[in-house]
Amino acid sequence: MIHITLSDGSLREYDQPLSVYEFAASIGAGLARAAVAGRVDGVLVDCEFMIEADARVGIVTPQEPDGLEILRRSCALMLAVAIKQLYPKAQLQIGSAMGDGFFYEFAFERLLHLVDLAGIEARMRTLAATNHSIRRRKPPPGSTPPEKSLPYLLGDFECLSVGPHVPATRVLQAFALDHISGTAPQRVYGTCWPSQQELDNWRSPPHVIIVSMDERQADYAQSVTEALRRGGVRARADLRNEKVRHKIREHSQQVPYLVVIGEKEKAGGFVSVRSRTGEDFGRMAVDAVCEWLRSIGIARV
Repeated sequence: MIHITLSDGSLREYDQPLSVYEFAASIGAGLARAAVAGRVDGVLVDCEFMIEADARVGIVTPQEPDGLEILRRSCALMLAVAIKQLYPKAQLQIGSAMGDGFFYEFAFERLLHLVDLAGIEARMRTLAATNHSIRRRKPPPGSTPPEKSLPYLLGDFECLSVGPHVPATRVLQAFALDHISGTAPQRVYGTCWPSQQELDNWRSPPHVIIVSMDERQADYAQSVTEALRRGGVRARADLRNEKVRHKIREHSQQVPYLVVIGEKEKAGGFVSVRSRTGEDFGRMAVDAVCEWLRSIGIARV
């Protein structure tokens, strides 16, 4: 007999091993449809993971931070498949969830441009609509995948990736590609959300863009973005691996205020604020930024 303790402390008994998905289905069909992963004794696992002994188990959905990250990581994997199908000679390098979205990096014999994103996104939508399974494959004996990376199959396409991943592409519906950068290699960036409404909300013009100097500040920049959102500010982070001057110049044409984050800001737990016209408001705590934006009528109370 296998005893499974749920997150609310309740206990369920099963007479044979079962997968995380089967466990979710035993609770309810709606929970099984929403499941993107499981948490077994505190460890995130794929829905196909077999529970073979007593454990504390939770079902992860896109409505929680871990689930949203898994959603975006899987969208990066689907992006890789779309690129490889459209450009078979492309050399895939690395992809991941990042901030509000995801990216994939690749090298190709010719440069892709912003206009190429529509075709890549269309291929991703075809993959999502076809509802391919995403499953982990055991590495061949003697192979040594990079640390934390494991072979995953999306349909018949295999790619090394950090897991877990959503069980099937049907979960990946509310996404969009929005940037391509670099030369060799290039990166395609996109965003992904649990619902179309959340994607549409994200597309609303922001009050503030948070600009990171480089990828070392990505996590802090995203935490600042989320704190500003909780404070009533429509905020968006630009975590692209591009020169900060380019990002500032681009966004200065779109939003009234920019929040710039470098290593000093990250270490000190503050941000630097400037206007679209270049006026420097100095360094502020995140709470102070929210209060200031409310005082000038930018953020909601």
